[in-house]
Amino acid sequence: MIKLLNILQEITVGPNNTLQKILDYIRNGSQGNLNLQGTDIKRLPKSLKVVGGNLDLDNCKNLESLPNDLKVEGYLSLDNTPIQSLPDGLVVGGYLSLENTPIQSLPNDLKVKDSLNLNNTPIQSLPNNLTVGGDLWLYKSQIQSLPKGLKVGRILWARGSQIEFIPNDLEVEQHLHLVNTPIEKRLRERYSRKYARVKLKKMFPGVKGNIIIQ
Repeated sequence: MIKLLNILQEITVGPNNTLQKILDYIRNGSQGNLNLQGTDIKRLPKSLKVVGGNLDLDNCKNLESLPNDLKVEGYLSLDNTPIQSLPDGLVVGGYLSLENTPIQSLPNDLKVKDSLNLNNTPIQSLPNNLTVGGDLWLYKSQIQSLPKGLKVGRILWARGSQIEFIPNDLEVEQHLHLVNTPIEKRLRERYSRKYARVKLKKMFPGVKGNIIIQ
């Protein structure tokens, strides 16, 4: 009974059916998907450490935070929420999507086993030695330089971003898209497209696919 009261105190939500849904999920061992899309939830309980499937919080307009050391075995979607930071110890077994959020930073120990979507966000930097298992989406993000030790398991989509600097230890298993970025513009002012591509491949040997520019 005391544990249940603690959980109730930790959660701030709107409709009672949302609260009941979370409590039922915890009682049932946190197995399967938890869909809270579009609800008035402000935060999840600190006692929720594992989500056994996908966690969908898209369009939760009041969302403030997630609990520390949260492990989501499926995807975690936070699109169109006001969340500005993620908790330490966050592990996402699927993709992590933060599109159209005011996210300011990512935790240094973040683990994302599939894709990471930062499209249309004001974030300006990524943690060093970040590993993204799938695609990394940075379209219209404000990131100006990529971090040292960045590893991307599929495609790095930087089109339309503010990237000006890329470290030479970047590793991308497939392609690197640099269309409409400052680094592309700077190279194209000096070289033809063909030579700029050759130069980029020499600069970033860890990109195994094509480096795409206009």
